[in-house]
Amino acid sequence: MVKKAAHCVYDIYYHLIIVMKYRHKILTKKDYIDYLCDIINEIAERYEFEIKEIGSDGDHVHVLLISPPRYSPSRVMQILKSITAKKMFKKFPEIRKKLWGGELWSDGGYVGTVGQYKNLGDMVKYVQRQGNKFMKQGRLIDF
Repeated sequence: MVKKAAHCVYDIYYHLIIVMKYRHKILTKKDYIDYLCDIINEIAERYEFEIKEIGSDGDHVHVLLISPPRYSPSRVMQILKSITAKKMFKKFPEIRKKLWGGELWSDGGYVGTVGQYKNLGDMVKYVQRQGNKFMKQGRLIDF
């Protein structure tokens, strides 16, 4: 789906994988997952991202989103990691105790682009299969 910005139209899909620090399985409680999804949706609204899918296996998160061209892939990752970590630690201070260094996410991560015609459907299915938990239109279901 082509999106419009002030001076361009775009259709840029990113598949992000954000890994928990030390690969700890922090995202196992429904409260944590629901709140993380809420934060990601707030970020999406603020930065004009469109979240297509979110999936998790407890120790990492897959996010499939559309981003305006004004944000580089690394900037999208930075935005998601910094804001989610800050808000998760504020709401759930016990998470910080499980992580020795007090960081929620590992350094780095994965960013891939997704072709709009060939790979998008496959990528949506892949993210949905993560841990048998998946997100449709901004909310995790079947947890």
